Amino acid sequence: MKQNRITKLIAIGAASAFALGTALAQETSTTTTTAGTGTAGTSATTTTGTTGVSSSTTTSTMDGTGTLAAISPAGDTVTVRTTTSSEPTTYYYTKHTTVVDPTGATVQMSELRPDIPVTYTYAKEGDRMVITKVTLQKPITYYQKKETTTTTTTNP
Repeated sequence: MKQNRITKLIAIGAASAFALGTALAQETSTTTTTAGTGTAGTSATTTTGTTGVSSSTTTSTMDGTGTLAAISPAGDTVTVRTTTSSEPTTYYYTKHTTVVDPTGATVQMSELRPDIPVTYTYAKEGDRMVITKVTLQKPITYYQKKETTTTTTTNP
């Protein structure tokens, strides 16, 4: 009888030690990212771990308002001058970046020019800030140059 009790206690102790060791080996990390200027949006953190192996992926989206300072089609970057910062901030854009006017109509990235006021949403991906959506504050036709030609004729 005593031997069964001791065996049970040893088995329970081993199982508890294993469970405690596994729980302590798992790492949990939470990362909050705020970069540039704007207001924080949603943040999603995923943590998985088994026996000491842990990985964490964080995605944060933020909103900002400013004026386009420069657009580099070759470098896939947009520089925005915000109202809260004296230095312009450079963001990357991808083929998934959407540009719309206030009515929701899609605008091509090639139609953007400096000095256009915009509202934008961006996400920090690693060490890069990537713009996901740009909303113009006025329709693109407002910013397009209109050329007028004046001809003068003299009567004899």
